[in-house]
Amino acid sequence: MSGPNVNQQFEQQLQDKAIENTLRRIKHKILVMSGKGGVGKSTVAVNLAVGLSEAGRKVGLIDVDLHGPSVPRMLGMRERFEGGENPKPMAWSENLSVVSIGPLLPDRDRSIIWRGPVKIGVIRQFLSDLVWDDLDFLIIDSPPGTGDEPLTVAQTIPGAQALIVTTPQEVALADVRKSLDFCHQVKMPVLGLVENMNGMVCPHCGEAISLFHSGGGAHLAEAAGVPLLGSVAFVQEVVESGEQGRPDTKPFADVVAAVLERTGG
Repeated sequence: MSGPNVNQQFEQQLQDKAIENTLRRIKHKILVMSGKGGVGKSTVAVNLAVGLSEAGRKVGLIDVDLHGPSVPRMLGMRERFEGGENPKPMAWSENLSVVSIGPLLPDRDRSIIWRGPVKIGVIRQFLSDLVWDDLDFLIIDSPPGTGDEPLTVAQTIPGAQALIVTTPQEVALADVRKSLDFCHQVKMPVLGLVENMNGMVCPHCGEAISLFHSGGGAHLAEAAGVPLLGSVAFVQEVVESGEQGRPDTKPFADVVAAVLERTGG
């Protein structure tokens, strides 16, 4: 009766060692998370990763939003991941490598119905079974909330820091407070807060419009004692570039600069 348990423990130890070896070669690990959906978390994660790579840093991007992986679409990655011996993450550019469940699926429109243990196993495999290069940054895009995926990252990647994305309205800020509490409970440092969709400029009259009020992210960051890494306006070009798989990082330049400054990266 003890045989299978012993084998499982041995396999777990081997995987733990492989993950440890991978993480040892990564300088900075950043979990991009949000308390609720629809705040542009994946947009921030993708543009942060691309912006850091454009700044000359070696970057890895892991999409652990297993039920709704949007990173491949936003990066225009339509080819399938074939794997093979000693598989590496998919190269998007010279400085950016990406892994997501999307390119692993035979049908990208099929729903993924997985319970927690399966999702935990997949996230661990992203780190243990792929051959990662030395990285300056590993950006992890997680689904909204504080469930299995961000908890697995917190437990599997020591030293990871949280970058929390919000929009200015109170309903989003209330969920951010839960994300901050999650970070406190799992002892994950908060790198900072990004306020997304902080108004837009009318393309016809040039007047600024507060879509979801304004300044809420700054007030929450001050009250929580965490840095505000940047406020990003709602820019139509960012929406279009994401749909076309060609990220436009210009609106995120301040966020990229703030991350580089705060990490010393």
